[in-house]
Amino acid sequence: MTEIPSKILENAVDELATLPGVGKRSALRYALHLLESNDSDFAAFIGALTSLKRDSHYCSRCHCVSDTPICPICSSPKRNQKIVCVVENIQEVMAIENTAQYLGVYHVLGGVISPLDGIGINDLTISQLVQRVQDEGIEEVILALPTTMEGDTTNIYIDRQLRQFPDVKVTTIARGIAIGDNLEYADEITLGRSIVNRIPFRN
Repeated sequence: MTEIPSKILENAVDELATLPGVGKRSALRYALHLLESNDSDFAAFIGALTSLKRDSHYCSRCHCVSDTPICPICSSPKRNQKIVCVVENIQEVMAIENTAQYLGVYHVLGGVISPLDGIGINDLTISQLVQRVQDEGIEEVILALPTTMEGDTTNIYIDRQLRQFPDVKVTTIARGIAIGDNLEYADEITLGRSIVNRIPFRN
């Protein structure tokens, strides 16, 4: 990429390029678009980002992003509060919700066990999940983690933690999801069928 003639513009490009999937050329296009936008559009953009950081919460129950201390899914009387679907991140909550096939609630781990990436058991919300199962009378835990080695390792660890609750059914999504795939990239029909046709984990 050619040298940027403005240090201020270069700083903006450098910051935008820290976003996932944004290279320097894309960052330059975004920065120039913002520079050329009118004051009200720019203020609205900055205001939305400021509000995102200042006003958004993580649900104290499931750890999904929320505008309120308890998210709308957890607080909905239409959801089955006795079935918990365990996912890696917030994007996977949205992916499963888009299938319109699941009416339980969620638990967001915030990642999967990955020693190479420096992510250990204590970096995830596994202990909070176990506490929920104990306190809330959960009847089924669906393990919907990525079909990767790290995802499977995390599934096995969670299953072992839940064996102290013999009445709790532990299932996993059907392997309509290809090995190595992340849920957020799966098509809605396949993902929806995988939720509906979930299977016992321990088998």
